[in-house]
Amino acid sequence: MNRSEINRIIRDADTFIKSHQFHLPPFAYWSPEDWTNKGGEVSEIVQNGLGWDITDFGQGDYANLGLFLFTIRNGSLANLKTMQGKTYAEKLLIVDVGQMTPFHYHWQKTEDIINRGGGLLKIQLGNATPDDKIADSDITVSMDGVEYHFPANHIVTLSPGESITLPTRLYHKFWGEESRVLVGEVSVVNDDYSDNKFLETLGRFPAIEEDEPPLYLLIGDYPKYYKVT
Repeated sequence: MNRSEINRIIRDADTFIKSHQFHLPPFAYWSPEDWTNKGGEVSEIVQNGLGWDITDFGQGDYANLGLFLFTIRNGSLANLKTMQGKTYAEKLLIVDVGQMTPFHYHWQKTEDIINRGGGLLKIQLGNATPDDKIADSDITVSMDGVEYHFPANHIVTLSPGESITLPTRLYHKFWGEESRVLVGEVSVVNDDYSDNKFLETLGRFPAIEEDEPPLYLLIGDYPKYYKVT
């Protein structure tokens, strides 16, 4: 992805988020220059991957195969192992009409996906087989505290205010309908580097062509600008 495209997506997303009366934390708006002057007091942001996260899954077609995310809070894997400190995570997502996040599951992360406003969020579901294909078996999920049973490959529709709990090893892909969707994600500690199993071979983070300076840093940019270890 070009940096100019990423900057445009960030500006557009920020306007959309604010239109829903949702506000990001202060570090969202630190400039690259701000980051070069930060010290150890902000290490949690860097180490736990908080901040802007935009992906085209390595396919170069963000409008049709892509996702905007902002990680608001997240613990560490060490927290999860000891059950001390932050053992949870929260993200904000924006899903455009017809914009697909492809089939994937998580080995360790159970997550609630919440339609916070906008259009409809469509989520297709499938159990994973032992060899990581999609099983032809019925699916059991909780939606806002109510248990539902669906056939394999069922598509759930979440209207604003509705949510679904996605357990580990449950394949899911999602996209928006009618209009852009603001989506919340609440989960156990999130690890995007080793806890995403895609049905097809895809990249999680984009390769970036630096055609202009960053507006704000993506989580993958931190090592370049933040030098405290």
